[in-house]
Amino acid sequence: MPSTVIDVVASVFTRLLRLPMFHPQFVTAFAILLGGLALATPGRAQSPPVAESATGLEHSSNELAGVQLAVDVIDPAHTVEPPGLDVRSGNEAISPFLDLAMQEELSKLMGRFEGALLHSYASTQPAELALASIRAPGSLSASLSGAGLETPLTHPALEMAQQTLNDWDDLIAQRNYGAARQRWIEARQALWNAFPVNQSLAQAEVRAMWLDRGTIVRAGSEENLAAVFDRLAAAGINTIFFEAINAGYPIYPSRIAPQQNPLTRHWDPLASAVRLGKERGIEVHAWVWLFAAGNRRHNSLLNLPTHYPGPLINANPGWAAYDRQGRIVPVGQDKPFLDPANPEVRSYLMRMLQELVTNYDVDGVQFDYVRYPFQDPGVDRTYGYGTAARLRFRDLTGVDPAVLSPRDNNSLTPYEQRRQRQLWHRWTEFRMEQVSSFVAEASQMLRQKRPGMTISAAVFAKSTHERIHKIQQDWETWAQRGDVDWIVLMSYAMDTNRFEQLIHPWVLESNYGSTLIIPGIRLLNLPEMAALDQIQTLRDLPVSGYALFAADNLQQGIQTLLSNTQGDADIVYSLPQQQPFNTAAERYQALQREWGWLLSHDQLLMPEQQLVQWVEDVNKLGDQLAELAENPSHRQLQEVRSQLDQLDQSISSDLTVKSQQNNYRLQTWQHRLVTIKHLLAYGEARELP
Repeated sequence: MPSTVIDVVASVFTRLLRLPMFHPQFVTAFAILLGGLALATPGRAQSPPVAESATGLEHSSNELAGVQLAVDVIDPAHTVEPPGLDVRSGNEAISPFLDLAMQEELSKLMGRFEGALLHSYASTQPAELALASIRAPGSLSASLSGAGLETPLTHPALEMAQQTLNDWDDLIAQRNYGAARQRWIEARQALWNAFPVNQSLAQAEVRAMWLDRGTIVRAGSEENLAAVFDRLAAAGINTIFFEAINAGYPIYPSRIAPQQNPLTRHWDPLASAVRLGKERGIEVHAWVWLFAAGNRRHNSLLNLPTHYPGPLINANPGWAAYDRQGRIVPVGQDKPFLDPANPEVRSYLMRMLQELVTNYDVDGVQFDYVRYPFQDPGVDRTYGYGTAARLRFRDLTGVDPAVLSPRDNNSLTPYEQRRQRQLWHRWTEFRMEQVSSFVAEASQMLRQKRPGMTISAAVFAKSTHERIHKIQQDWETWAQRGDVDWIVLMSYAMDTNRFEQLIHPWVLESNYGSTLIIPGIRLLNLPEMAALDQIQTLRDLPVSGYALFAADNLQQGIQTLLSNTQGDADIVYSLPQQQPFNTAAERYQALQREWGWLLSHDQLLMPEQQLVQWVEDVNKLGDQLAELAENPSHRQLQEVRSQLDQLDQSISSDLTVKSQQNNYRLQTWQHRLVTIKHLLAYGEARELP
């Protein structure tokens, strides 16, 4: 079969993958077909089976390479989700689904743009609303009729985008797809070009950065590390996840670990980081690898053999976990894992954590690699068969898990097949519980040693089903039990559309009580405005901040954007983890300023008598939040929550904004009220036990 046929098929497949919500079963089937074509082609090397993911295939962080994806096993931990909406110029037809997606995406971007303008305009507005600022009381009951609204929030880029939406249906009806695509692209670019990137867009929020081992090693001294901290401080970063334990090596001198990272033996980077953070008002959280115990890529930096399993497994071979074929590193991956069911492994990790928080005044600890490596049960690629795990499971069930398979065996009787499925389910639950119980035990120990310290976990934003069956990571349970203070999502995507798809189930459709959800954004290969757009998206959603991965990828362009929009040292905000009630009050004051500015410009519409009462209620809640921050009590907290619920209801039913983005603006305000409710629950757990 000519290779050109495969290339054409691969090209079609790559384009199909760009469609959001593309059916995963079709993707998988198509990939298998493509792999078969490749194997049947003379001159093409045979390769292992394809790695499966939430969308059927994992994609390279750099590009979508159709043939490569079909024949290589790729570690999902190294991938970034491709764009959810990849609109290109040309005359290609726009499907009904793409039609709606393009309209929605442009409308949301307009909402974010308008929100950034409003935030900037309202920054100097007094927090307390004043009815005297309303210039034309008779307009209070006016209606939003007609497309031409006179509003101070207009901007040529907004008008251009709105005109594109106004003309959209006609362009599609006339099948003028080329013009529709071009105008959409130009409207989006105009909004990005005109974004107010020289104005402060920050708020009281977590603004975190992962400070990776590579950047720390390159610094080489406290003096050079200080320059890194200065860059992060200038970019408005207030929390650093400092990579303290990587691939089995602590980056600091330890009496428990077999050895310190050889590349940092001449100094103590963690001690330096703690000092530098305190000098700059930046929290330093120790970022620790738990169950991943080595890294083949790291081996090359240390001139070690590729298959060296890391210092822990090298010294303690019985601590290793294995796949079903007896390998400690799964096919297509580069990290060996410890057996979470091994009591010696658990004891070692607990002692390492205890040593860390005893010897270093870190503000928090972040658990990473708190899972098993990625697996694909559908093709019998499974993991977790350490000696201790197999013995413990056999003691519980009488069966060695190595003989179990997630796939049906037609040679078995129906009863035996049911028994096999039940045992496989128990084996999955057993492994999941090894991880979850360690999180609970480690968190309890850390809180006893360092009350008030923030405990977080870096986790995947994949579906519950996929995580349970492929990495045995049940972070929802950790959050609901309060085992961790923050869930930091590795929600890495190449555009805002896909980013929202990843995080919406966790930030819009779920409630984790006192645990905050902090979405993560990966900077590698992400265009500067795409990164800022994802940050602005989060500021319009019910979340308390964001985390950026990683310092190694903080290029000058995004550094400048962050410095301009959130790096003003004269504006000091409370940190959620330090003063949650103060943070809630400050977040609410930002809302008051926006409402006050809109009132003063006759942009909030409501019948006059209702508006008078609404203004009183808004100011009353502001006073109540200030009192709660000053004198926390359960009684005051209950009053605030009751008033918040009433305000939320009034926004959804009575209020209108004189703006083409009225619905988006109202929804954003409701999201921010939800954020305040989350902060109150977080504060209640930390300050009102």
